[in-house]
Amino acid sequence: MQRLSIRKFLNNKYFAFCVSGVFLLISILLGISIGSVSVPILTIAKIITVKLTGLHMEIDPMFTSIVFNIRLPRVILSGLVGAALAIAGAAFQGLLKNPLADPYTLGVSSGASLGAVMTLFFHLSIPLIGFFTLPVLSILFSFFTIILVLTFARKMEPSMRVETIILTGIIFSSFLGALISLMIALTGDELRQIIGWLLGSVSMRGWAYIKIILPFFILGSAILMMNAKELNAMSFGEERAQHLGVNVQKRKLVILTAGSILTGSAVAVSGTIGFVGLVIPHLTRLLWGPDHKFLLPLSILTGSAFLILADLISRTIISPSELPIGVITALIGAPGFAMILLHRKRMERSGE
Repeated sequence: MQRLSIRKFLNNKYFAFCVSGVFLLISILLGISIGSVSVPILTIAKIITVKLTGLHMEIDPMFTSIVFNIRLPRVILSGLVGAALAIAGAAFQGLLKNPLADPYTLGVSSGASLGAVMTLFFHLSIPLIGFFTLPVLSILFSFFTIILVLTFARKMEPSMRVETIILTGIIFSSFLGALISLMIALTGDELRQIIGWLLGSVSMRGWAYIKIILPFFILGSAILMMNAKELNAMSFGEERAQHLGVNVQKRKLVILTAGSILTGSAVAVSGTIGFVGLVIPHLTRLLWGPDHKFLLPLSILTGSAFLILADLISRTIISPSELPIGVITALIGAPGFAMILLHRKRMERSGE
């Protein structure tokens, strides 16, 4: 009886949002506070209050510069990237009913990376949108990639089993990775920029990159949130969803488009960062349940906090040098995902 009451308390959605929100807040404060120069938490609060309200307070200008020009934009950017990858992964896993589905395994990240590398390699700039050329091309390439993956999977197997889709995604990911490697081999002065970008980083990006990702993040997240009920229905199977009145083909396209927008914009500003869209949604689902009305926003909070902490580790573990953030997420994510799968297998065997 006591075990049931504890489980009921843990499954309370308000409690879930409180825990995730506190986790995110602590991550933000740690991300801003810790570095080569430590900034006290109270000073951070004063700086943000001054910037928001215009009140006058005695603050060291050095701290203001460190917080507002360097650490705060970096923390916000890493939070947005983590949130975008996590909610996209949650949607892909719900749509395909498989914990192995995420932007990376479906080839979406590789498609976005190819679009971004081509933009950097050929110095592309689309008239009218100029500054947004990089994210727009990343999004277009990620969307075309998922469409090609689904089309090829349908040709291979009309029933489009999840395993076939994921295998096709891995094949396309490998092929696109080879094209990226070819461009790296042919490049000259841009080599350092492209390789540094591919390894994943939010270093020295600034407020400009937040302006790039923010509109796409809001758009993609809003579309997925509005389709939470349909995702719940489709997680029980397409036939069941159709009986419940869901236009499956239309909703699939909408959800895949939203996931591509989120993935493409995240890859455009940070490079390829693996395992966030794989581990975070799966862990969130295990902790708080599969209802996408709660799973999607909780994935945003958890994914954001996770990548802020991963970035903090990447820039402090071998200070003053930095590790690529993608290395940290892989080192944490791969063993973490292996443990989750082992736990799931034990649960299935025990019949719980």
